[in-house]
Amino acid sequence: MASEPETLDLVVVGAGWFGLCAAKTNHQLHPEATFAVLDGAATVGGVWAAHRLYPGLKSNNMLGTYEYPDFPMATETYGVQPGEHIPGAVVHRYLADYAAAFGVAPHFRGSTKVVSAAMQPDGGWLLSLQPAEAEAPTPTTSLVARKLIVATGLTSEPFLPHIAGQETFGAPIFHSRDFLQHAGTLDAAAEAKQSVAVFGGTKSAWDMVYAYASRGIAVEWIIRSTGHGPIWQAPPYVTPLKKWLEKLVMTRMLTWFSPCIWGDADGYTGMRGFYHGTALGRRITDAFWAVLGGDVITLNKYAAHPETAKLKPWSEAMFTASSFSILNYPTDFFELVRRGTVRVHIGEIASLSAGGHVHLADGTLLTVAALACATGWKHVPPLQFLPAGIERELGLPHTPADDANEPLFNKAAVEKADEEILRRFPRLRDQPVQNKNLQPLLASGGLSSSEAVTPSTPLTPYTLYRFMLPPSATFVRRRDIAFAGVVMNFSVPLMAQMQALWMLAALDGALPQNVVPAADDREALARLQYTTVLASRFGKWRYPAGHGSQFPDFVFDALPYLDQLLGDLGLPIYRKGGLLAEASSPYGPADYKDVVAEWQAKVRSE
Repeated sequence: MASEPETLDLVVVGAGWFGLCAAKTNHQLHPEATFAVLDGAATVGGVWAAHRLYPGLKSNNMLGTYEYPDFPMATETYGVQPGEHIPGAVVHRYLADYAAAFGVAPHFRGSTKVVSAAMQPDGGWLLSLQPAEAEAPTPTTSLVARKLIVATGLTSEPFLPHIAGQETFGAPIFHSRDFLQHAGTLDAAAEAKQSVAVFGGTKSAWDMVYAYASRGIAVEWIIRSTGHGPIWQAPPYVTPLKKWLEKLVMTRMLTWFSPCIWGDADGYTGMRGFYHGTALGRRITDAFWAVLGGDVITLNKYAAHPETAKLKPWSEAMFTASSFSILNYPTDFFELVRRGTVRVHIGEIASLSAGGHVHLADGTLLTVAALACATGWKHVPPLQFLPAGIERELGLPHTPADDANEPLFNKAAVEKADEEILRRFPRLRDQPVQNKNLQPLLASGGLSSSEAVTPSTPLTPYTLYRFMLPPSATFVRRRDIAFAGVVMNFSVPLMAQMQALWMLAALDGALPQNVVPAADDREALARLQYTTVLASRFGKWRYPAGHGSQFPDFVFDALPYLDQLLGDLGLPIYRKGGLLAEASSPYGPADYKDVVAEWQAKVRSE
């Protein structure tokens, strides 16, 4: 007779920035509660887990802006100096230290894949687990979570397209996630004096190009002519005033230049109304974005060489979100292009053939020692939720259905949200056309339906209240599941801490009724659901050059989002001690170092 599965008060799936912080915060709030953190990797870290630390990997952020509020990354401990980007190995060590310091490490269960999460009739979730490297149909074990936080993020499962002829290619083909496992191609290509091909225009592509080219290896860089083009790559200091980019986006007076549907949470409705609700304000706003984008174009000197000209971004700076990245390389990236070590091809891969041959659609033949792909991620959670079809109520991406079967993201709600967005922010009516020949990169080759999910698969966007909580009456009532880390921006550790506190307060039923109403208050629940659709739909208009139509992907809107969560919790929004400092002094981790203690004190006083 099978034994009863283990039951825990909380299970967190995912051991990256968001998962570790959720577990740590829960342990602070409920020290007697039982919990576990599950992850398919053998080590903590998520995208910074040991097996993903590819050669040369560094954070985009410099020291001081990429750390938890209550766990500073001290130079004397980690060896990173002010003004330096943080090596991947250091980020991994820091996250492991954080898990150990706050008592999370003993509860980490690595190399454990969560296959499915089945909703239980009386609350909680039955998780089916298997060893991460096991081949199906390996027998699974079970675990019951009274409460479940899914923190698998948006970069868990890589998308690697099938290319005609890849079976006989004869050279390694791999995704950027697995660059470490293929680091031997660096030495092999250098010794054989062979070139390599890098496919894609994302930050991971730039990193791999630099890793090869900085070692003298010739790189054939292929960027699809029917894709999104090369990303924005900014120097660490931008604008004519040479402001630190990560701090620039967290400076309150500059966030006012970004049209933001939740922006009024910061209380500066008059300033936002002027910049986005008046013709003069919109002209000033356009000028701000022109200066920001123009400064990057000028500093990178794209026009100085025909090859670097190919790397000029195709999108407008205003409409680009977290893919607005930072040049964090120890030497001049563009010099590798100017001197010919890197050749840029704007085109399509038609096929591959034996001998390491890459055939481009324009007839160009490349012979390479490896094909490294930065082709994006499957942005859906890497586990199945049961019963089948529950994704609609959970607010997760799914194939759109007719309105009768869409309780949240239906035509009427979308049209109402669009009308409000464009009424409040007329500038967004003028949508840029990034590439008139844009075509999605598709999976092929007889893949199953789940494997065929690509970054461009037409699914509904994430539709989560405050980007965390399923907004259907069922889950508002149950209070047993939330999603962490379904956001992309420059302020990951701050987002992780604030989301953790908000989620746990919601799951504890400790948020005010005007924030999360009772499930039987139909009018209030309808407002919550509309607010959810409004925020979800906003990304489609605000960040068409990013991932806004799929999930929350924003940069200058991070601070008002934190304001919104703090306001929901009833904690102070303004933390600078004066109007001038509030407007002009950038927010950072230190401003929120006591936020958990503040919440605990508030709860005790009520």
